[in-house]
Amino acid sequence: MGRVRGIWWLAALTISTGNPGALAAADGIYSRQAVVSQESHASEAGVEALRHGGNAVDAAIATAFALAVTLPEAGNLGGGGFIVAFLADRHEVVTVDFREKAPLSSSPTMYLDASGNLLPQHRLGARAAGVPGTVRGLALAHAKWAKLPWAELVRPAARLAREGFSISAELAGALNSQLAPRKAESGPGRGAYGRLADIPSSVAVFSRPDGRPWQEGDRLIQPDLGATLERIAEHGPDDFYRGKTAELIVAYMEANRGEIRAQDLAAYEAKIRPPVHTTFRGRDVYGMGPPSSGGIVLCQMLNILERFDLKADGRDSVRTVHRVTEAQRRAFFARATRLADPDFVDVPAAELTSKPTAEALARTIGDRATPSASLAPFPILPAEPEHTTHLSTIDAAGNAVALTYTLEDSYGAKAVVAGAGFLLNNEMGDFNLIPDRTDASGRIGTEPNRIAPGRRMLSSMTPTLVLDGGKVRAVTGSPGGRTIPNTTLWVVLNLLEFGMSPRAAVDAGRTHHQWFPDVVLFERDKWPRATLDGLATLGHARLGIRAIGTANTIVVGEKSAIHGVPDLRRTTSAARGD
Repeated sequence: MGRVRGIWWLAALTISTGNPGALAAADGIYSRQAVVSQESHASEAGVEALRHGGNAVDAAIATAFALAVTLPEAGNLGGGGFIVAFLADRHEVVTVDFREKAPLSSSPTMYLDASGNLLPQHRLGARAAGVPGTVRGLALAHAKWAKLPWAELVRPAARLAREGFSISAELAGALNSQLAPRKAESGPGRGAYGRLADIPSSVAVFSRPDGRPWQEGDRLIQPDLGATLERIAEHGPDDFYRGKTAELIVAYMEANRGEIRAQDLAAYEAKIRPPVHTTFRGRDVYGMGPPSSGGIVLCQMLNILERFDLKADGRDSVRTVHRVTEAQRRAFFARATRLADPDFVDVPAAELTSKPTAEALARTIGDRATPSASLAPFPILPAEPEHTTHLSTIDAAGNAVALTYTLEDSYGAKAVVAGAGFLLNNEMGDFNLIPDRTDASGRIGTEPNRIAPGRRMLSSMTPTLVLDGGKVRAVTGSPGGRTIPNTTLWVVLNLLEFGMSPRAAVDAGRTHHQWFPDVVLFERDKWPRATLDGLATLGHARLGIRAIGTANTIVVGEKSAIHGVPDLRRTTSAARGD
């Protein structure tokens, strides 16, 4: 591979933390190095690491730690995620898995009552949390590929927490919504899996000191989080997993019926895993392998669609959208039945991403919608939110990092570890929680992704690199739960199949199908009426929604110009660079 002049981006699912005026400024062109994240203070921390002699890995680590302070609904110390990186000097793509794990006391039915119904503890409070992986994952990447001292990358975040930062109107609104008093008829845990208001330690951290609603421009100071970050800066990741911070986590768990114990934290490890790879129209596409499903799902869809001349039919044609939907349906069936933590399940990644497998699947796509239930060799029963963020960095030497991490729902389990200042994830809800119950609503009960002690839950995160002739052409991805691979698919198709400009590729309408529920989601006001009517004629159930994903993307254009393209579906991203 040749030298890369690269690209990178970041996105988030629900609440924005930028401001509308930042969008135009974020849409920049850089020649040397850049950081793009969902929050400006975090992007500044990353680009400062580059200006002090760090590389793209240093910048990603500094940005991720800063996001744990300035983007509390998704940036995190108490969650987990994945890194996909290109190492220019080695011409190699590497990946890091720091997905959360189930505690050692876990069991497949731990969130079910005596009647087999789900309990709210799978989403709200200490018991919803898997063993966090973020700090170990960033530390592993630092040990392998970074240049600057660890403390130099963590302390900017500690300072932001200790001294505070001016919050945006969007963050003020999000915190007010999470903390507002409940109406008498609604109880804790009701609605969207509870709120910060349900957890006293979270109220203490995120309430405005005078008890009044937050306003744009107010300063959010988080002294406990600042102290935690300072300990991590001074003592390294072991503080989080074996030191004072670990003690605070365990004490909180014991006081609040959580499952994580000292042995869970001490045993946690991040892993370097092989990337997933395929080709599409002569370009190389790299992604994250299991326990993320995103890379395999994306590669399988691209392999299937490569068998059709989508460009000849046209992007908005009924036949193109029908074939994309059928590819999505088949890839998500494989996700539900074949993918899980590779340390526990034999995942046939090579088979699922092979061209012959795609050829066989493509031959099963006819001229009408395939009923999703017909793909399953088991009965489908009648039917009874995620919050993620992604950052991207590129340095002058051509090293690049795509890092996606999450707390799962917005503000995770809504539970701040008392005395430590950070929110816990609620990733245990990403397991298949009701064994053997797969239903038409999208609930999956297949065996590979059931809860087991020490197992990592399946993810949909899809940090993606596209290389052309050994040089990075695009990096993209999105938040949005199971919609993430399909958001990424549309961006890649728009660039590589339909030859759209970077801005048009991101702005164009998206669709989503995930096997079950058996319905095509489409973005309202972004598709011709004739296309939607044609899909109905072919037997596709349809549902219009406001937006699918937030694919803040960077594309490397002519003369190695780095085009940062914020997704205007959210007023979030902030690019910084030189």
